[in-house]
Amino acid sequence: MTPGDIDPKVVAQRAFWISQMMDSLKDLHLEEKAAFLADRHKIAAAESYLRRALEALFDIGRHILAKRFAYPATEYKEIAKGLSENKVLVEKEAELMRKMAGYRNRMVHFYHEITPEELHEICLYHLSEIKLLVDKLVQWTKEHQDSAIN
Repeated sequence: MTPGDIDPKVVAQRAFWISQMMDSLKDLHLEEKAAFLADRHKIAAAESYLRRALEALFDIGRHILAKRFAYPATEYKEIAKGLSENKVLVEKEAELMRKMAGYRNRMVHFYHEITPEELHEICLYHLSEIKLLVDKLVQWTKEHQDSAIN
C-alpha cells in the first residue's frame, strides 16, 4: 500500500451521513425518556442511527489512514490508534474514539447486553462526542489536503 491523496468527497459524504444520523436521533425526542423507553421502534431506530453514525466515523478514519499513511487498519480500535500515532488526533481524542469502537463492537456482537436505558443515555448525552471527532477529522483533512506524502 502506498500513501496518496485523501478523497475529500469520501470524507464529505461520510460526514454528511453522520449529520443525517444525528438529526434522525434528535427526531426521536430523546428528552422524553419514558416515551422513548416505551416505544420499541424508537429504541431500534436509535440503535441503528447510532451504529451507522459510528461506522461512518470510523470509515473516515480508515480512509485517512489508508490513503495518507498507507496504514491498513482492519479493526475499529486500530483506527483510533493509527490516527493518534499519525498525529491526526491527540491522545485524548483517540481514547474517546477507542471507547466508541468498543461500544460499536458491543452493539454488533453483544447487542443483547445493551439495555434501552444505556442506549438512551448514550444517545442523549454523548452525541456531541461523535460530532467533536467528525469535526476534527474533517478539519484535519482540509488542512492536509495538499500535502500528500510522496
